[in-house]
Amino acid sequence: MKINGKGMYKTEVLSSNSIQELHQNTIYQEKLEAIEYHFGKIMETLGLNLDNPSLKDTPKRVAKMYINEIFRGLDENNFPKISFFENASGYREMVVVDNIAVHSYCKHHFVPFFGKAAVAYIPKDRVIGLSKINRIVQFYASKPQIQEKLTVEIGQKLKDLLKTDDLAIYIEANHLCIASRGIKDRDSITKTTFFSGKFSKDKEKSRFINSITK
Repeated sequence: MKINGKGMYKTEVLSSNSIQELHQNTIYQEKLEAIEYHFGKIMETLGLNLDNPSLKDTPKRVAKMYINEIFRGLDENNFPKISFFENASGYREMVVVDNIAVHSYCKHHFVPFFGKAAVAYIPKDRVIGLSKINRIVQFYASKPQIQEKLTVEIGQKLKDLLKTDDLAIYIEANHLCIASRGIKDRDSITKTTFFSGKFSKDKEKSRFINSITK
């Protein structure tokens, strides 16, 4: 409460947005503290000395990295704002965005996999700001994933946003769960695809595959 000019108290009413923001900040702090605590325990269990100057802030750094960066896709509030434009020219050919950087973490071992993606669609009534396709790919990659699911999630979301069935997705990636452990095959590349609508037909599928940098 605050004192007004007449010496009387008045109650400040928080808006619903302010209440929601406070709630989100509380959850954020709780997540940070929980991850910091538990990651510190993992380090201690491994025999690492958290009093070491190089290690003492590592749990806090990891917590911030997990929430703010590499796993930000777990929070739907971080989904990018999307802009659309009317397909005023009536364009009905393939639109391709190629060489999109993909950085994600394997759901099975929590180690990175990384590579590139290509996305194609045939517009109907709307087209999307091209950079938004990159942002959508990066959003779905920013959480523990398996590559097959990542490919389908991107395709299904773009179908819904663009109001078209004519979508194609191609992802190729190197997985450190293969390269750095287990079989330790550094040259192995995993490729996944998603085809819908016209791209399910061999002609359009081949046209897409031949148009991208592999």
